[in-house]
Amino acid sequence: MASREHHQPQEEEDTAGVVKLISAEGFEFVVDKKAAMVSNTLRNMLTSPGGFSETRQGEVRFPEIPTNILEKICQYFYWSLHYSSGKETAEFLIEPETTLELMMAANYLDT
Repeated sequence: MASREHHQPQEEEDTAGVVKLISAEGFEFVVDKKAAMVSNTLRNMLTSPGGFSETRQGEVRFPEIPTNILEKICQYFYWSLHYSSGKETAEFLIEPETTLELMMAANYLDT
């Protein structure tokens, strides 16, 4: 029972801090961990007890995602956090020329 009580505060800490997302070209985006966890893939990487290097280092490399797409994904994370309550709404604008790449990245990130 004591381990259960100890485990609960750890779950709360899991969303604290920041995580570094690194694009194919090496650009680094530092985002709130809470925002990054909009992605189920990132949530699993950052919170799994299995010892992912991403969990220990707090950074995730995306060798297949270009900088402009990763930047838009980071914007979406924050947009999603802000509007997830449904109390207010706003469109998330996507440039037509990036639609396909964004859809592929969103599919991979499970967002």
